[in-house]
Amino acid sequence: MKPFLQDALATSAAMQATLLELSPTLEKLGQAMFDCWGRRGKILTAGNGGSACDAVHLAEELSVRYIKNRRALAAVALADVGAITCAGNDFGFDSVFQRQIEALGNPGDLLVVFSTSGNSGNVIRAVEQAKTQQMKTAAFIGKDGGKLRGMCDFELLVPSPLTARVQEGHLLLYHTLCEWVESRL
Repeated sequence: MKPFLQDALATSAAMQATLLELSPTLEKLGQAMFDCWGRRGKILTAGNGGSACDAVHLAEELSVRYIKNRRALAAVALADVGAITCAGNDFGFDSVFQRQIEALGNPGDLLVVFSTSGNSGNVIRAVEQAKTQQMKTAAFIGKDGGKLRGMCDFELLVPSPLTARVQEGHLLLYHTLCEWVESRL
């Protein structure tokens, strides 16, 4: 196992070294979240597979707590199995987040999406729908950013070709975001 762990640690360290340049964007995203909550808005999150887990994880860290007990912050993951399977069956899988945003999103709300490739059709359509509803958008993306690159108001690109390293980078970024948010409450 030793070479595998050494390789994983080396590629993770190389990925992490690239994240520091995202600090200004991360802080701007945090401020946009506070602006959203200040207007009684909410954060919606979305993603597929492991990225869906990240979307749920971020929403629960915000709505419940990260490290300290503090007031709850409005954040909802678009992960309702009934809504996803209904929209997928009736409108196609590319519409599963779009329909929920159409129902739940308001001007001034903020959509945060996760996509390691940046090419998920349903995530791209979610961003497009959010923009039509005058929502702010943020993308946690990886690799070269894919089709999502340049589409969102805030972009956090982890430039690793390895999905696992991208997800590790996303986790570190949104945990740091949660810590920054809680430090300001």
